[in-house]
Amino acid sequence: MCGRYVSPETAAIERQWHIGRGNNNPFRRRFNVLPTTNIPILRHAPDADELELTGARWGFIPFWWSQTKPPEHGINARSEDAAKRPMWRDAYRKSRCLIPAEGWYEWAASERIDPKTGEIKAYKQPHFIYRADRKLICFAGFLSSWASEGEAPKLTCAIATRAAAPCVADVHDRMPVVLPESAFAAWLDPAPQSPEAVAGLIASAQTDFEHHPVSTRLNSAKNDDEGLLSPV
Repeated sequence: MCGRYVSPETAAIERQWHIGRGNNNPFRRRFNVLPTTNIPILRHAPDADELELTGARWGFIPFWWSQTKPPEHGINARSEDAAKRPMWRDAYRKSRCLIPAEGWYEWAASERIDPKTGEIKAYKQPHFIYRADRKLICFAGFLSSWASEGEAPKLTCAIATRAAAPCVADVHDRMPVVLPESAFAAWLDPAPQSPEAVAGLIASAQTDFEHHPVSTRLNSAKNDDEGLLSPV
């Protein structure tokens, strides 16, 4: 899965993908992005044939959802079976987005000695995972426009996941689907696509990443600073 990641600032996204400034409320760089928060996404602009940078709630709510409380498991979508599940199948075919990132975090099972008791205790060691050249990446995302009764519609999204590539499998058995730029246009195409075509795009995902352990300060939602990226 992917439960925390690093989000670039608006200017960095605009520079890398040559997007004109259209957002009056720029996104700041964030080092500990949490589910249910508003995050930057890229989508096919509804009224133009170009990329649009906008915001969406990280926590997918399908357009047909009628309950007051959002779905419990809306931050990640298993790409292997998303085409068949009611939660994801409409977005899988025709409502997809890209989620810019600098990298993401996963937690690996580990052990350490308690300095007070000398006991060996199990704990979860966070790792930061990123491209070796540190260039920005984009997670494949599913997008939905949802409105609760009496409120304006809002965009919500989820990160598509896949089995972990060998380079990160020692940290976690799942990872986000990180698309190459050659797949961006097809992924964002609003025209309905067959499950086979979407699966082909997912199969093109990048698999070459590096990682290093980082501070367990990451575990606190209150911490959001560049020091979280430093190796420990």
